Amino acid sequence: MVDITHKSNTLRKAVAQAIVKVSHPETIQAIQNRTVPKGDVLECARVAGLFAAKRTADMIPDCHPLPVEFTSVSYEVGAIEVTVFVEIHTIYKTGVEVEAMHAASVVALTMYDMLKPIDKGVTIEQIKLVEKRGGKSDRKKDLEQSLRAAVVVCSDSISAGKKVDSAGLVIKEKLEKVGVQVLVYQIIPDEKDQIQQLCSQQVSDQMDMVIFSGGTGLSPRDITPEALEEIIERRIPGIEEAIRNFGQQRTPYAMLSRSVAGLIGDTLVLGLPGSTKGASESMDAVFPSILHIFKVMEGARHD
Repeated sequence: MVDITHKSNTLRKAVAQAIVKVSHPETIQAIQNRTVPKGDVLECARVAGLFAAKRTADMIPDCHPLPVEFTSVSYEVGAIEVTVFVEIHTIYKTGVEVEAMHAASVVALTMYDMLKPIDKGVTIEQIKLVEKRGGKSDRKKDLEQSLRAAVVVCSDSISAGKKVDSAGLVIKEKLEKVGVQVLVYQIIPDEKDQIQQLCSQQVSDQMDMVIFSGGTGLSPRDITPEALEEIIERRIPGIEEAIRNFGQQRTPYAMLSRSVAGLIGDTLVLGLPGSTKGASESMDAVFPSILHIFKVMEGARHD
């Protein structure tokens, strides 16, 4: 299965359909009058669909077992067809499109099985996804923005050439993956004045984001949060909480991180861990959802 451990849980919904066609209107009447010999077709098929939704991962090899938190099966009955609709909700890292289509297909197959003794011309058509919400599709507008970023690595040892940076490069790669242009990539020592001056310069240059990596730990030289807190105008605690919560689901050491987030004017400033894993997980925790902040600020300017 595809690795989804880097993703965050979000509310995800999917609606799928299947069409069951019969060969004559009398079959539809038997369904509605509940006179089909095998029983109540719509109710039996509905129950089968509920079971199928929860067993999708057992049937489809690459589907992840996930918490199915809502399933509904509904019908539109026509002259010679019944359209099946299955809606599924979950709060998880991946969507429920396949679960909805699997359930819709099982509903249709159950109807076929129950109807075949009285109608040899039953067919199943158009098993397809009708609607999907949650995940990347909901964030499409956030990804269409033209945004610029500066990535700054704060490290005495890397700036002195004793170590090679990888955390800053991971941040740069993840920004570019969501369409953000990284115009500045710079390495500086853990010096308060340099951190503040460089940040202020990028704000003056109207950079949309300035992301610092390193100096968020607890050693005497880890002063990035203190340096940024003095110049940040508006803290955004929700981002900081999301980063730590995401990290603590993967390692208890994340509780020791002092990541910081806030705004200076219209520039988003982040102080992230200096370890490669910590920086990577911090980016996964908040991107690309964090990009919505620029839509919010743009809307506020136009009000």
